[in-house]
Amino acid sequence: MNLKKYFLIAVTALMTQIGEAQEGLPIYSDYLTDNYYLIHPSMAGVANCAKVRLTARKQWFGQDDAPALQTLSINGRIGDSPSAVGAIVYNDKNGYHSQTGAYLTYAHHLMFSRNEIDLNMLSFGLSAGVIQYKLDETTFLNEGFDPIIAGIEQSASNFNIDFGFSYHLYDFYAHATVKNVLNNDGVNSNENGVFKFDNLRTFLFSAGNTFSKFGSDWSYEPSIMFMHKDGTKESSIDVNAKVYKKMDFGKVWGGLSYRRSLDGAEFLDGSGVSSQKLQYFTPFVGVDYNNFVFAYTYSYQANSVVFNNGGFHQLTLGYNFNCRREKYECNCPAVN
Repeated sequence: MNLKKYFLIAVTALMTQIGEAQEGLPIYSDYLTDNYYLIHPSMAGVANCAKVRLTARKQWFGQDDAPALQTLSINGRIGDSPSAVGAIVYNDKNGYHSQTGAYLTYAHHLMFSRNEIDLNMLSFGLSAGVIQYKLDETTFLNEGFDPIIAGIEQSASNFNIDFGFSYHLYDFYAHATVKNVLNNDGVNSNENGVFKFDNLRTFLFSAGNTFSKFGSDWSYEPSIMFMHKDGTKESSIDVNAKVYKKMDFGKVWGGLSYRRSLDGAEFLDGSGVSSQKLQYFTPFVGVDYNNFVFAYTYSYQANSVVFNNGGFHQLTLGYNFNCRREKYECNCPAVN
């Protein structure tokens, strides 16, 4: 058993203590690959097409038990009504810990403009989800006895809801979401009541605008996302830049995202205590070919102390169906 495996055991042993301290579906940068619905329930059915998105994320190629995530989402309008529904299923594995979850979403979209040419829309969304957590302890002990290790696969389930809203005005958009609204009293602590984490609420705020010259095939979309975890008082911010190019077959696009934690983590560097803040650089590229979407995302952690120098690779496959005509005269790729 190598040093990295000992590290993974230490992490998962800590997870045994804090129980369901996981926050559900992890928040990476996959929302930038035409997948805002993954983090904002109010984005269900906002587009003129129904959408299916499949993602697969793998971290640290060549490392055993490295984190991996798969998601499948679908969302769309209910006929010609202002209401929409969506669903997400996912599987997230990190070493000996894994979680599988499913969410159902209802969203409603209110138009404030006097016609369908000018985009002025407020959307609300509510997701309800069930998550099952597992901790595989079957290979923890090769010999001897440890009272905190049961040697079995432990599991528990949790229910929670997410709520948020979105506002679109011409080329501008803003989203705000509260994830894990409910407290998980009595679930997220060990038998001694230590390491109690019943507040998993995460606050998300996104905003951006798309710019383009009249008649140009190019458009540019700067955006930001702010994330705050209420229980641990951790915050981070994403600064994103995205560019689109219209083609005969659809569209090609790409960009760069920079995520920085606003809170530092302390560590021993041999001569004292140092601190570093989490930093991610994430380039991404994608193509819309007719009704199909293909995208690739790569994340690199730019810190001096990291678990592994390898990056984080993610593929996104999508399909749009039940498409209606583009209603609005705007540079709004998430809607038109």
